[in-house]
Amino acid sequence: MVGEGGKPKAVIVGGSIAGISSAHALTLAGWDVLVLEKTTSPPTGSPTGAGLGLNSLSQQIIHSWIPHPQLLHNTTLPLTIDQNHATDSDKKVSCTLTRDESFNFRAAHWADLHGLLYNALPSNVLLWGHLFLSFHVADDKGSVIVKAKVLQTGKVIEIVGDLLVAADGCLSSIRQKYLPDFKLRYSGYCAWRGVLDFSKIENSETIIGIRKAYPDLGKCLYFDLASGTHSVLYELLNKKLNWIWYVNQPEPEVMGTSVTMKVNSDMIQKMHQEVEKVWIPELVKVIKDTRDPFLNFIYDSDPLEKIFWDNVVLVGDAAHPTTPHCLRSTNMSILDAAVLGKCLEKFGAEKLGSALEEYQFIRLPVTSKQILHARRVGRIKQGLLLPDREPFNPKSAKKENCEELLQRNVPFFNDVPLSLASILPSI
Repeated sequence: MVGEGGKPKAVIVGGSIAGISSAHALTLAGWDVLVLEKTTSPPTGSPTGAGLGLNSLSQQIIHSWIPHPQLLHNTTLPLTIDQNHATDSDKKVSCTLTRDESFNFRAAHWADLHGLLYNALPSNVLLWGHLFLSFHVADDKGSVIVKAKVLQTGKVIEIVGDLLVAADGCLSSIRQKYLPDFKLRYSGYCAWRGVLDFSKIENSETIIGIRKAYPDLGKCLYFDLASGTHSVLYELLNKKLNWIWYVNQPEPEVMGTSVTMKVNSDMIQKMHQEVEKVWIPELVKVIKDTRDPFLNFIYDSDPLEKIFWDNVVLVGDAAHPTTPHCLRSTNMSILDAAVLGKCLEKFGAEKLGSALEEYQFIRLPVTSKQILHARRVGRIKQGLLLPDREPFNPKSAKKENCEELLQRNVPFFNDVPLSLASILPSI
């Protein structure tokens, strides 16, 4: 089947960064696109999404999707330094383990990046308030039929497309149809996260103290490592501080349909008591002054052997659930979308199987190694066991034992797929 003007049609399930990125890439490849998103309206303000880091490749891909590249610059802050500290929890002092001043990332708030990408799409592409229900591939493999519920009316609709793009996250129900025994792997730890809006308290003791303790805020990605734990701190646009604190603990009994847990005041109070035992007072004050912190349980999966079946393809966290270390998830999603778009443009809808085969051939070896590397870095920073090294002790670590902490050692860190050379001439 074809859409308007003889174009092939793609149905994308999931309107987060991976889904919206796919919409941009496939539109540029000459496809008609519909995105189904169960949320009833675009995100406003600061939802539970927090900070993220965009590498130079993702930045240039986004530039090719939006009308004015300056828009990305205006909604992000530079992250030019990657620094790891060792914190002595007893003495409440820190020292530098590694510092890389050639780190070419930019920091964004999830909602800001999502809004930038969403507003650059035609208004009829994203169907808000549409809950994906099921799909089946036609007997002749020529089309895919998707059922969704319109939440406002309760009506169930059918949408027919040439391609189904699963951008429905690490708990993907589309992936589950092909891999019914698939299970996420618990990392052994959770993450408390928060964003402190300091726009009205710029001259407070909290902000003066944190800027003194972390003088390169505004351009540095800070990691603090203590015994069996670590934290992350960096600045976002519009006077916000993004922080994460990783805590080793058993897997929760019920994961449900989300890896994010709503927390109550007792849980937050207990977290505040624990944080005082570990981190320097300046970081503790930032965490305590943050409204509405939330809790992520950290999961990934062993790399998948396949990420497409017939005319159904996985992108983003549906294709490669990963831990948040090494700032991979968003960058992987954006690159998935760009590569998929180029493969579809190269082969056309008539050779859809060849296009998806090439997409898998390009992306699977890269994402597989990055998943395992991020898992390893997380275990090192949390002081957990690894088969080939002793648990990491930041207080006694030698320089050679700290190299793996650097972001630049991620596999394929500066890799650019040949298929993207035409839209990224400056890389």
